[in-house]
Amino acid sequence: MYDLVVVGAGPYGLSVASHAAAAGLDLRVLGRPMATWREHMPRGMLLASRPEATAIADPEGSRTLTAYCAGQGIGTEDAPLPLDVFAEYGTWFAERSLPPVDEQTVTKVAPHREGFRIETAEGERLLARAVVLAVGVPLFAHRPPALAGLPAELASHSTHHRDLSPFRGREVTVLGAGQSALETAALLAEEGARVQLVARASHLAWDAPPQPERGRPAALRRPVSALGTGWPNWVWSRLPGAVRHLPAAMRLRIADTAPRPSGAWWLRDRFEEGVPVLLGHRVTAADRTTPGVRRLGGGPGERVRLWLAGVNGTASTLETEHVLAATGFAPRLSRLTLLDSTLREGLRRIGGSDAPWLDARFGSSCPGLFFAGLLTVPTFGPAMRFVHGTHFTAPRLVEGVRQHLAELSPATGAAGPVPAGSTVPDSTAAHPAHTLHTQRTPSERAASEALAEGLGRLPAPVSRPAGSPDRAAAHRPGGSTE
Repeated sequence: MYDLVVVGAGPYGLSVASHAAAAGLDLRVLGRPMATWREHMPRGMLLASRPEATAIADPEGSRTLTAYCAGQGIGTEDAPLPLDVFAEYGTWFAERSLPPVDEQTVTKVAPHREGFRIETAEGERLLARAVVLAVGVPLFAHRPPALAGLPAELASHSTHHRDLSPFRGREVTVLGAGQSALETAALLAEEGARVQLVARASHLAWDAPPQPERGRPAALRRPVSALGTGWPNWVWSRLPGAVRHLPAAMRLRIADTAPRPSGAWWLRDRFEEGVPVLLGHRVTAADRTTPGVRRLGGGPGERVRLWLAGVNGTASTLETEHVLAATGFAPRLSRLTLLDSTLREGLRRIGGSDAPWLDARFGSSCPGLFFAGLLTVPTFGPAMRFVHGTHFTAPRLVEGVRQHLAELSPATGAAGPVPAGSTVPDSTAAHPAHTLHTQRTPSERAASEALAEGLGRLPAPVSRPAGSPDRAAAHRPGGSTE
């Protein structure tokens, strides 16, 4: 019986494991280190955030991306780093952690009388008093509903392609307006594909180059944080605990729309040189061309016909050989099929969403079950989409695990989930084992009240002016934020 099993070996799983090991917990870490970065991002992508804002949190603060690059003789000042370098950094981080990552695929997490039973595809069964689910974002890839009826050979998500060379010479339509869409489109064009980009946005937003010399007035107008420049980014990066105390509807709105989609400043010339765009249009339906339907450009094989609606009310169609959706990720518990269905359905949600309710230490309504990464965005805000969020998450989550272990009764083990229909208020814990974690200090209460009041005045609380600089995007493939 382990104290803790961490499921997932990306930045969040590795960070939590390093803090848990430092706290003396008996743990296992299951997963393939940095699999999202190694297997689900097109070759050639670059890191959109500054190296100093992209360190995986460890207790000593010594295993930073900057330290890794210095040791490898890799410069970090003159150009953005390849994402492959970040993946190698994560592996380097894992190799210096105890216990070592066990590269097994978890297929089931189920309740057990003393905690949880974990099963792997390799046939191992483990028991643990607590579990952290820190699974990668590809599981939550979002494809527009209009594409639902199309097979994978005609429509796919950007996370499905490590190698873009099969698209050479083919027509590809990329959907989206964030970093993932823009960079994937540029890479496709450079690979020799006939690519175009379609987006709902009326214009594309581009981050401005960093400005190292900034006076105090400029810093006050647009403060710099790990997530970029501007007050919204400063709030998301500095006050995730206060975000949790905002009304549920406001948090869900923030989770859906923040940060605003934009592209890295260094990508703009490459993109504009090779990618035509169709802006202000959304896909309302899609189907396959069939014999008898004239195909644009002729040629053998099925094609996709997209039905588009313009912002001015016009309707049109567009034909292409493949649709590639770079349309972000949706934090939905229903996608987490490795979690026992009874346990999953019994977890309390936030409002009417499919996101888990969490206490202040990342614990769910089932004592001993914790979440890290994308599924925590509707609770703690946009920082949890980025590697930077590991600094807030790991120490607090491990504190929650330690408190859970201390509160367990040796005779009864762990309790079961609180029913989804629980009437426990959103700002308090759903089980006695968690109530200690949700009390706010006066400063936290004041911060959350001020944050709610300030956001309430904004028509679009997460919008940023076009050209906002240097938004971190290291949390997911290509930094997509659409």
